[in-house]
Amino acid sequence: MRKLTAPSAADVATKWADVTPGRATYYEKNAPAAADKQNANAIAAQGTFRAAITAAGVDARFTGGLKKAGAAKYKRKVETVGKDRFGPGITAGKPDMQTGVDPYLAEIAALEVADRGPRGADTNYAIVTAIGKKLHAKRLAVLGATPA
Repeated sequence: MRKLTAPSAADVATKWADVTPGRATYYEKNAPAAADKQNANAIAAQGTFRAAITAAGVDARFTGGLKKAGAAKYKRKVETVGKDRFGPGITAGKPDMQTGVDPYLAEIAALEVADRGPRGADTNYAIVTAIGKKLHAKRLAVLGATPA
C-alpha cells in the first residue's frame, strides 16, 4: 500500500488564482461561441434535472426559463458582463476556492491505496473507486446529507 499525496489547498488556490485570470482572452473568445451548445445541452438535461429535483413542475419551469431566455441572453451577458468580471472574479474567489477544495484534498492525502498496476489493471480501477467513494462520502458530509 502507498499513501497518496495531494497539494495543499493554499497551493491549489494560489495556482488557480495566478493562472486562471490569464485565461480571460480564451473565455472572451470561446464562451460566447458556446452559447448555442450551452443552451441546447441545458435543455437536453431536463431528464437529469427531473431526477435530481422532486418538486412538482420544477422541470417544466427549468426548461421554460431556458427557452424563454435562449442562447442570445447567455451570449450577451458573457460579452457585456462576464468577460470583464472573469479575471477579478477568479481573484476574488480564491479564498472560497481554497476553503471549498481543502476538505477534498485532505481526504485524498489521507487515503492509502494499492500500488498502481499496468494500464487496464483492475487494481487501477480499485484506486479510482476508493478515491471516488471517499470523495463522495465527504461531499455528502460537507452538504450535511450524512453525519460527518
